[in-house]
Amino acid sequence: MTKVVVLKFGKGSFEQGFPVILQVSEENALPFAEITGELPAAPDLPDCYHQWQTTYRQLELKSRPIGLPKSAQPKGTIAACETFANHLRDRFNTWLTAESFRRIREKWLEQLTTTEVIRVVIQADDSQLRRLPWHEWEMLERYPYAEIALSPLDFGRRTAQASPTTNVRILAILGNSQGIDVQKDRALLEQLDHAEVTFLVEPERQSLSDRLWEQSWDILFFAGHSTSQGADDIGLIHLNQTETLSISQLKHALEKAVDRGLKLAIFNSCDGLGLARELASLQIPQLIVMREPVPDRVAEEFLKYFLAAYSSGKPLYLAVREARERLQGLESQFPCASWLPVICQHPAEIPPTWLDLRQAKIPTQPAISTFKFRLRVERVPPKLVWVATISLMMTGLLTGVRYLGGLQPLELRT
Repeated sequence: MTKVVVLKFGKGSFEQGFPVILQVSEENALPFAEITGELPAAPDLPDCYHQWQTTYRQLELKSRPIGLPKSAQPKGTIAACETFANHLRDRFNTWLTAESFRRIREKWLEQLTTTEVIRVVIQADDSQLRRLPWHEWEMLERYPYAEIALSPLDFGRRTAQASPTTNVRILAILGNSQGIDVQKDRALLEQLDHAEVTFLVEPERQSLSDRLWEQSWDILFFAGHSTSQGADDIGLIHLNQTETLSISQLKHALEKAVDRGLKLAIFNSCDGLGLARELASLQIPQLIVMREPVPDRVAEEFLKYFLAAYSSGKPLYLAVREARERLQGLESQFPCASWLPVICQHPAEIPPTWLDLRQAKIPTQPAISTFKFRLRVERVPPKLVWVATISLMMTGLLTGVRYLGGLQPLELRT
């Protein structure tokens, strides 16, 4: 049975600290353990992230996202990026060993075993808190079947209208591909078993909107250029050579897709946390995005590893963890590649398996009971028929004689 661990961060800041609530439950059940704690002020932690992010974005990586401002500083080096990554990891883990957080760590260790499948959900609204490398928390090294996801504090839930299917229905949007090779993404999707994939290549906005409105999809996939801009992390996707859309410009179409059964959206594109924040407001059950600009090769390899693991039956979280960790093999060329994939989870949804997506989803109708009565006649052996016939005849004869008074002298004598 999968365990669910929720770390809920209350109102706070890195200057003042954060109140935290730990909840532990079985999948689709109420929490059976809960405890409160606190993470202290750590005003330098966002600066550590910014130093790493700046160095990472200065690397000469193929397919820097369109719209990302170019830095006037010297080009970054892999060595410098790794140095800042190590510093951020160490500072982050030091923060999580604070005495005020000890009760939460102890409750975690008390309630969870290392052999369990665990979904760890970081429920927080602070954008800097969400950007931290939670997958690098040393606690997760003890739990090989655990994976981290991000989730908002505030959420609602849309009622999906299920529809019958025996294959996984995927709408694959291949957006503006200037300088990158999205054809490899297409080839990987085309190789999937038990999947019906519809491709939209650099579509116009109206065409995409119509597909979302008119058909039911299990998975929405986007490959191309995207970015997050502004203090509010507004997510933008470059749909084609001339159109760049925010998620709000597809709001009604995406809400309709959720109503018709959309379960998972994968944005195999750059700088996706802004996209994730806006998509979460539309109540999409599960999202997979890239936290920073993603090199073309890393995006392709992640998709290959993830689809292989997920379509073979592994749970969504474990498929992401396996694919993410396999990216470490590319880090001599692409530092911190394994830091990039992030799950964003709707708190009230249960991640589907590939088999769940394949099974026919027919809404349950109220049962109308009909009662039919049937006389059951079994064949009786002939000997029993004769015995029964003679018994009935004798009983009838005696009853008649008694009725006529023929037995009265004998009964009086007795």
